[in-house]
Formats: sequence, structure tokens, C-alpha cells
Amino acid sequence: MSPEQIFSFATTTAMIGWIVLLLSPFKPGWAEWISGRIIPVTLSVVYTTLILVFWTGADGGFGNLPEVMELFTQPEIVLAGWVHYLAFDLFIGAWECRTARTESIRFWLVIPCLALTFMFGPAGLLFFTFIRVINKQRPISPTPA
Repeated sequence: MSPEQIFSFATTTAMIGWIVLLLSPFKPGWAEWISGRIIPVTLSVVYTTLILVFWTGADGGFGNLPEVMELFTQPEIVLAGWVHYLAFDLFIGAWECRTARTESIRFWLVIPCLALTFMFGPAGLLFFTFIRVINKQRPISPTPA
């Protein structure tokens, strides 16, 4: 596969995972398996393969910012970085959905967290953490007898 084909495959696969997460209130088991396990593991295999094949020929490193910038001048390493983001952000999105179900957080509050996690990773995680803190402060209404 060419890097462009790998990019298309990984991006499309991740998008399927995000769509499944948006449908998770209706099919939580599907979301857990598809978006929380199958797709992140598949993307992790793609990522690991890219790293194993292209890392040794890569210039740069992680010692300082100029080394990182040099590392990400190679298309295959940039592609690996992209797949890394896709896998981890989706995994975190699935965790947010699972945690919201466990902690009785309304799904409409999770949707903006998912959008932020999809677009800006850690910002979505931060917002979801804030929602969790607020939810724990909420008084529990008595259950009817």
C-alpha cells in the first residue's frame, strides 16, 4: 500500500469508529468492541508496522524541538504520527463513552467532549474530566419506591 492509501484506510477506519461512538447510547456493546478495541488495535498494528519499517531511516529524534521537527519531515513518519493520533484519540473517546455510562453522565454532555477529543485530543479529555467532576457534585435524586 502507498502512504496515501494507508492514510485513507486509517482515516476512514477511525471515522467509522467515531460514528459508532455517536451511536453508542443505542448499541453500547458495539461501541465498546468496535471503537474501544477493534479499531484502535487495528490502527496500532498499522502504526507499529510503519515505525518498524521507516524508523531506522528517519533523521531527527526526540531530544529537542529541532530534532522533532526534522523527524517529522519524512512523510512515512508523519503518517505514523497521524495514525498514532487516530488510534489514541478514538481509544480515549471510547473510554469517555464507557465512563459516562458507568457514572450516569447524560450522553448529550458527552457529545461536545467527543467532538473536542476528535479534533483536539487532550482538550476533549480535559473537558470530559471537568464534566465528570461536575457530575460527581450533582445531588443524587431519591429513587421512587
